Amino acid sequence: MITLYDADRCPYCARVRIALAEKGVEYETVEIDLDDRPSWIYEKNPLGRVPVLEEDTFVLPESAVINEYLEERYPEPPLWPADAAERALGRLLVFRFDQLSKPYYALRRDEDGARERLDAELAKLNAILDAQPYLTGREFGLADIAYVPWIVRARDRMSVDLGGLGALAEWLERLSERPAIAAELDVVAAL
Repeated sequence: MITLYDADRCPYCARVRIALAEKGVEYETVEIDLDDRPSWIYEKNPLGRVPVLEEDTFVLPESAVINEYLEERYPEPPLWPADAAERALGRLLVFRFDQLSKPYYALRRDEDGARERLDAELAKLNAILDAQPYLTGREFGLADIAYVPWIVRARDRMSVDLGGLGALAEWLERLSERPAIAAELDVVAAL
């Protein structure tokens, strides 16, 4: 059985919850209080961060790496495209995720210019989605999962308006119809 060390408010954990749901993999959850982390979590991840996935004696931190592991361990349904070029471009988006996360967290800290930097990154995602239906390419997958928790939280918890970003807003609406994303929307609404 898989155990996920998790925190509802953490968008990195949301990535793994979504991937597990999309794969139909059952798991147990151990909720971690991010304001009062238990000392033993540092045994699972020396950085003390969640998510951490544990399966028997195998322990793996870091959401992007966990999702790659899940893709290989549970190949059906696939969350990376069969086309190598499309897959590489999706992986590049995941690799460059900090281009979105840095201004996102700067906005949460109310830093000067953060809103403009976040808006610029959202506009880049919008341009990608003008050209293709998903960040992963022609089909939903791991690049979409990598970004959607932050987009939802920016919209629903930080009042970031997606009104001028038609392709991004449409993408989010399409994703909202997926049970795994709908479940995450419920988590965010309850925060």
